Amino acid sequence: MLPLWHALAVAVVQIFVFSETRAFAKNINFYNVRPPLDPTPFPNSFKCFTCENAGDNYNCNRWAEDKWCPENTQYCLTVHHFTRHGRSTSITKKCASRTECHFVGCQHSRDSEHTECRSCCEGMICNVELPTNHTNAVFAVMHAQRTSGSSAHALCLPLLAWAFTLPLI
Repeated sequence: MLPLWHALAVAVVQIFVFSETRAFAKNINFYNVRPPLDPTPFPNSFKCFTCENAGDNYNCNRWAEDKWCPENTQYCLTVHHFTRHGRSTSITKKCASRTECHFVGCQHSRDSEHTECRSCCEGMICNVELPTNHTNAVFAVMHAQRTSGSSAHALCLPLLAWAFTLPLI
């Protein structure tokens, strides 16, 4: 009798654990994705969410293949097709070159009553969201690095602050 109760208790616990895991799966925070600790294949390498013709953004991001972008790419591209009521019909995300990112924005097709919005971004796993209008269907790049001339000014500020506080001490 004891093994039967033990087996039943184990089965109930497993059902509870698996149902809880499934319930929390919708609560994945894609903004909290950390860069991997493994070595990068080349300098300035990055990753993007990648999927081909996914039905919705959640499943695209959740099941995206975790691989480094090729060396000839610099950006993450997202192509979002949706109905006039805003329902997604197709989502494609991938690594992209500068040439592929020239055509960002939204195009409405009167024939099919669908809209296609394209956006590109620069940075590690930056393509979390979907473009839905002209405001967010953009080419977003990070700020340019400081030039060698401006780094000298950045060095002078701490020295000036130190020079002014030294007499006060």
